Amino acid sequence: MPVKSDRWIREMSQKYAMIRPFSARQVKKGISFGLSSYGYDIRVSDEFKIFTNVNSSIIDPKNFTIDSFVDVKAKSILIPPNSFALARSVEYFKIPREVITLCLGKSTYARCGIIVNVTPFEPEWEGHATLEISNTTPLPARVYANEGIAQIIFLEADEICEISYKDKKGKYQGQKSITLPKTI
Repeated sequence: MPVKSDRWIREMSQKYAMIRPFSARQVKKGISFGLSSYGYDIRVSDEFKIFTNVNSSIIDPKNFTIDSFVDVKAKSILIPPNSFALARSVEYFKIPREVITLCLGKSTYARCGIIVNVTPFEPEWEGHATLEISNTTPLPARVYANEGIAQIIFLEADEICEISYKDKKGKYQGQKSITLPKTI
């Protein structure tokens, strides 16, 4: 499963609208984003759901309640100590059938104790990525909207999968906003 280069990512984005909007070069304004040598650095939008324990909720993926979050639309947010926020990518993705992705947080945030978790984009998944941004420090941590947050690495399979995310009608297909856990 070879890692795909900047040329491949550029061609797929132009031909199939794999990433929209697409920046064909690394934009070094604030925390960088755009095309890199072997990946694409995505941006975090200005829409966030910040975890709060004001209602003494329990996080249960099978019985999830929206009461655990406060919605914020801002140029930057503060994530409380040892807490997290959900956000979405600025970019909308359409992953080809022979491709799967991995996502890794950017080093600028990682060096501040801010970890980004995103599950793989499966073959033929499409949508805005929902991002989980964890503050592992005992201090409040700032995250900036419309700047780089994570890098997507594209891996192309040697053969086409039998059942894609689209084929199995995945529950997160086509998401356009921050999507909370679903069990069906």
